[in-house]
Amino acid sequence: MMVEVVVSRIGVDATNQSFVVILREKEGTRLLPIWIGQPEAESIVMEMQSIKRARPLTHDLCKSIIIGLGGTLRRVQITRVEKNTYYAELHIYRGDDIVRVDARPSDSIAIALRLAAPIFASEQLLASPDDDDDSQEGDAPRAEHHDDLSAEQLKRYLETLRPEDFGKFNL
Repeated sequence: MMVEVVVSRIGVDATNQSFVVILREKEGTRLLPIWIGQPEAESIVMEMQSIKRARPLTHDLCKSIIIGLGGTLRRVQITRVEKNTYYAELHIYRGDDIVRVDARPSDSIAIALRLAAPIFASEQLLASPDDDDDSQEGDAPRAEHHDDLSAEQLKRYLETLRPEDFGKFNL
């Protein structure tokens, strides 16, 4: 069964300096952490914070292609994990036809945010937070709005997020 999720937080795994997106069940508290690359983390944060670049990024291009071909992104599904690799699908509708496109979850999330499409995860991938967890659930961290925010500035911002914010997924 698929459960709708939202992007809760993005941070840095202190053990290996990789980025993590935390998805939270929309109508609940279960979480799904997915380790992602820096470009995808930057793209997700930029869209969440309405930060615009002078030239479109790859995920902006994907949005333009979907719309330009007369399609609608109806949903993203994070379907499974195999050997520490997560799999996702873009469900693109064009008229009465549906096209399912295999994609990385990080790219799928960045595109879904740009097209205001819901994100779903397989229920078996979601984990409940620890009962003794003190951390507060909340929205993704807020970056300052800068039209010309550099990749280095965004990277420094992401690196200042505290691993303790991830509850049982202390990184």
